[in-house]
Amino acid sequence: MAEVKDITKEETMKRILLTLSCIIQVITTCGGPLLMRLYFIHGGTHIWLLSFLQSAGFPIFFIPLFISYIIRRHNTATTTTTKMKMFTIKLPLFSIFAIIGILQGLDTIIYSISLSRLPVSTSALVIATQLAFTAIFAFLLVKQKFTAYSVNAIIMLILGAAVLALQGGGDRPIGESNKKYVMGFVMTLLAALLFGFILPLIELVYKKTKQDVTYSLVLEIQIVVGFFSTLLAIVGMIIANDFKAIPKEAKDFGLGESSYYVLLVASALICQICSLAVLGVIFCSSSLLSGIMVAMSIPLTEVLAVLFFKEKFQAVKGISLILSLWGFVSYFYGEFKQIKKKKKGSIPTRELPLTNEGNYSIPVSRPVMSQLNREATTHYQAYKI
Repeated sequence: MAEVKDITKEETMKRILLTLSCIIQVITTCGGPLLMRLYFIHGGTHIWLLSFLQSAGFPIFFIPLFISYIIRRHNTATTTTTKMKMFTIKLPLFSIFAIIGILQGLDTIIYSISLSRLPVSTSALVIATQLAFTAIFAFLLVKQKFTAYSVNAIIMLILGAAVLALQGGGDRPIGESNKKYVMGFVMTLLAALLFGFILPLIELVYKKTKQDVTYSLVLEIQIVVGFFSTLLAIVGMIIANDFKAIPKEAKDFGLGESSYYVLLVASALICQICSLAVLGVIFCSSSLLSGIMVAMSIPLTEVLAVLFFKEKFQAVKGISLILSLWGFVSYFYGEFKQIKKKKKGSIPTRELPLTNEGNYSIPVSRPVMSQLNREATTHYQAYKI
């Protein structure tokens, strides 16, 4: 009975963590591009710096990791004499996530370049294809099972972002050459492809690793990924002399020098919190759901841009939002039905009922009762003989 309660408690905690991760991922996935857009609107020009900001906030995770270490050490101090380590990640897992960190760094660089070349609506259209890539790679790598509801959700979310392209012509940057525009389109598509591959890859590593995936290990993974992703961006910044250009850009920034540095710090923190939320969603559910959260945030970002940057709210943005919400509800309704179906198929664990005499009665099926009666009769006859 205690084991059943522990399993129920673990499932409840997992659902709470999944809900929080989903909410945080949507908020930060919307907030990140808005801050980047604010950077470009008021005079920001450095692409390598933007890429650097998307991973440079990883040191903040040393704080919760240290707190987790103190709690673990306190809980195990009375039960074991083994020395508790702050870092539990093993070399094979470290090596894999170091490679994933480099891939993520490459993805942020490609995405940063595309942001400077494409209008927002067209970029949103192309980025929406990452959900299709995520679905394909999830099927190939982790054998993701699809239901009618999840397929409908994927289609609706892609269509929701696709209708934004209807206004793409009016958003095209003035004076931009066809070559740069096409290059921006290709770079955005590559970023979507790479991101769509990274999410199922992380899920595959979670499933194949022999090490227990815990809260503290997820924090360690994010630190490893952030470190190697940042390392790649730093190399680019050194080559492009971005570190020397930052003070001058801060002085010329449209919102003021202090606001410039606040914007950089806020962007770094939001991007890292978003990355941790992505890992949380994959750990508690699947890479497909994480991809759905990203696709869901695209039209929401467009609506928020209308509110904060006073952009025009065309009808296509409203249609896009409705389609995305439709897909979002479709996915979770399908998940709800799946959970309900599993509960019906499982055997309920209940306490044994009490008889009038105060003893426990054990419900036994008729075939089993007949078998017990036959065995009792045989034993009784043998006893008489």
